[in-house]
Amino acid sequence: QVQLVESGGGLVQAGGSLRLSCAASGRTYNRYAMGWFRQAPAKEREFVAAISRTGRSTYYADSVKGRFTVSRDNAKNTVYLQMDSLKPEDTAVYYCAASPRVGGGVINEYDYWGQGTQVTVSS
Repeated sequence: QVQLVESGGGLVQAGGSLRLSCAASGRTYNRYAMGWFRQAPAKEREFVAAISRTGRSTYYADSVKGRFTVSRDNAKNTVYLQMDSLKPEDTAVYYCAASPRVGGGVINEYDYWGQGTQVTVSS
C-alpha cells in the first residue's frame, strides 16, 4: 500500500509558476506509475500528467502540454509537477495518484490517492 501527501499549492497570478510535490510512503514506491489529476468546482476529476515507474515515459493532457512538466525522484519517493504559464482555468484541487499498472491518463488505473492541494490562479 502507498500513502500520498501533496504539497506546494497556493495562490498565484496568471502567467506565474508553482511546483507541486507528492511524497509517497512505502519501500515499493518505484513499482508504481504516478499521475496528477485535478478537479475544479462542479467539474469531474480530469487527467493532467503521468509518469512511468522509471520516469522514462511521460504523458500530458493537451490543455497543459508545453506548460507543465512531471518528474519523479525515486530516491526521495517523490513526484513533482512543475506548472508554468499558469492560467485561471488551471484553478482546481490537484491530486497525485499511484498505479501498480500502466497508469497513463486513465483514472481507473489508479488505486491510491492523496488528499489534494488547492491551486488558485488569479487573472
